[in-house]
Order: sequence, then structure tokens, then C-alpha cells
Amino acid sequence: GQAFKVTSQEATKLSLAFSRSPLTSAEDCQKLGDDVQSAILAVATVYYWLPKSQGTTLRKMVRDATTEVVEGMIQLIETILSSPLESLSQEQLISTAGVWEACEQVSSLPRDNQAAVASALAACLGVVKDAVKEMEHALVEGQDPYSDIMEDEELGFRGNRDTYWSEADRKLLSFCMGLMKASKACLKKILAAVKAYGKADSAEQITQLDDLADIAHQISPSVDELALSMYPPVNQLAVRLNAAKLASVLKKVLEIAKTSHVCPPSEEGWVQFLTGAVDHNMNKIKNLTQDQL
Repeated sequence: GQAFKVTSQEATKLSLAFSRSPLTSAEDCQKLGDDVQSAILAVATVYYWLPKSQGTTLRKMVRDATTEVVEGMIQLIETILSSPLESLSQEQLISTAGVWEACEQVSSLPRDNQAAVASALAACLGVVKDAVKEMEHALVEGQDPYSDIMEDEELGFRGNRDTYWSEADRKLLSFCMGLMKASKACLKKILAAVKAYGKADSAEQITQLDDLADIAHQISPSVDELALSMYPPVNQLAVRLNAAKLASVLKKVLEIAKTSHVCPPSEEGWVQFLTGAVDHNMNKIKNLTQDQL
């Protein structure tokens, strides 16, 4: 925290030195440059001194925060170099505030891998929730999922059947929605389990948490790919393929959760239930698309 705080202060000093007359002397410029460099090296050292054994998820978050500070300082210096020397430009103010904001992030960084993985899972859950909500909205809007798109004067009315779902499409998509909802439920349950039972006291526990985070990061892209393939004109084979990819990821997530310390015997019920839900929806999708093979 101290390293980030010092960097924020050095950004302020640097910005103020180049915001008014008289011009900063060469000697003072050298001192400012040395202080900024020392601050940035201290921030980078915080990351490099964080042992990998503390968890790759935690390290990635600290690395991302460090990178933002370094890039913010680079942008501030470039802005000062390209601005009139005797005025505080809007760009310079924005760049300075950017460094402050990047430095303040350290206060909200997770303190161990359990908190880091919980944060990563929460972010994944948010994205999947949005995707499910968007798809649900499209499906209940009526027969035309593109109804919110304005008519094009050149193309004319969208009377093309390729912009509508058939009854067969809708039947197939209902089970795809089942898979998407299972994705949301998986992330919600695993996040709750990590918060309730997750520990970062041993190398094994830390590794298990990282494994959960790694596989969970695959859920959101898989949900997005399935959702995109669900829009008309529907290619049922593409839908089947994307559904199978998502089902495979979900089964893997549930398996990793089941064999980890975050899932004591009391939690196995929801794992079995969600595994069954994934299988049920995937089997229905396979049956409905069998004649497409």
C-alpha cells in the first residue's frame, strides 16, 4: 500500500512541476525523474516479490494493478512532454487523475488467493448473468429478436424469415437457455462455496482455488458463443456444437469443485443436481438436432 501511495504522490509532484512558471530547472527535473523511477520500481518489486506459491489468480490481479500504474505514469509523462510547458492542460489533469485512480486500486485488491478467486468468480458470474438476461429478453420480445433495430431505408423492411425464429428453433433454444441458466447457477453455487469453505492456508488449497478460477473463466466465452449461435438464422449444428462445448466446460467445473476442499459432503447435493441439469439439457439438444447430422 505504501509503494502505491508514494507513486501517487510522485505523479502529483511531477504534474505540478510542469503546470506553471517558472520552468523547472534541469537539476530539479533530474530529481523528479529519479523519484518517479524509484517509485515505479518499488511498485514493480511488490509484484515480483509476491511468491507464485501464493496463487496465480492473486498474482494476476496484483500484476494487472501494477501494469495500470506503470502505463498511467508513462501516459502522464508523454502528456507533459507534448503539452505547453507553462499551462496545466486538460489532458494532463486527466492523466494525473488516472495515476491516482490506478494507485488507489491497491486498497481493494484481495489479500489472499481465496479472496482473489472469489473476486474472479463474481466477475464471471456478472458477465453470464448479463448474457442470460439479454437472451431471455430476446426470446420473449416476440417473433423478431431484431425488433429494436431500426429499418434500413436501402434494405427496406426486414420481412426476411432469416430474422425470425421458427417453432422448431424455439424448442431447441429453450434447452440452450437451460444450459445458460445452469452456467449461472454453477458460478453462483461455486462462488458461495469458495466464500464459505475456501482456504489459502496450504499449497494444495491454493492450487485447487486456482484450478477453479481457470476453468470458470472458460464459462463466459462459451456462454457467449452459444448465445450468438442462437440468433436467427439458426444453424442447428452450430448450436449443437456450441452447446456441447459449454456442457463440457460446466461438467469440468463441477468435477473440479466436487474434488476440492470447497465442496465438503454437505455441498455435494447441488453438484449432482447441476450435473444432472447439464446432462438433461444437452441430451435434449442432441435429440432435437440428430437429423441434422
